[in-house]
Amino acid sequence: MAERDRQFPVQKSDEEWRRILTPEQYAVLRGHGTEHPGSCALLEEHRPGVFSCAGCRQPLFVADGKFESGTGWPSFFAPIQDAVGMSVDSSHGMRRTEVHCSRCGGHLGHVFPDGPPPTGLRYCVNGVALDFEPSEP
Repeated sequence: MAERDRQFPVQKSDEEWRRILTPEQYAVLRGHGTEHPGSCALLEEHRPGVFSCAGCRQPLFVADGKFESGTGWPSFFAPIQDAVGMSVDSSHGMRRTEVHCSRCGGHLGHVFPDGPPPTGLRYCVNGVALDFEPSEP
């Protein structure tokens, strides 16, 4: 079964998603789009906290797993356990591993094997697909 056809714990109609997401969030999370590199304020976010899915608010990444990859998108070396799912993306004439929210299925970005230790992975995530909640000081 294609990942897009899978049933996720959070289900909403297309109309509901369009109502709760901005047009850019909808294009990325529901349409598997990509934001322009360097366009998201979360790229420069370095405070302690948690990055969550902008669609369903599920916590996805902790700030201490974020690093500067130089790609123009927020990058993380590991997600929170069980927070993301993966599927094969064969669009654009290449084969990549797509990363999506395991709760609502929202498209987050892709994972590549060129990240730093300890995982060696780079979760390259569209910032518009994320919300950030800073930790209490």
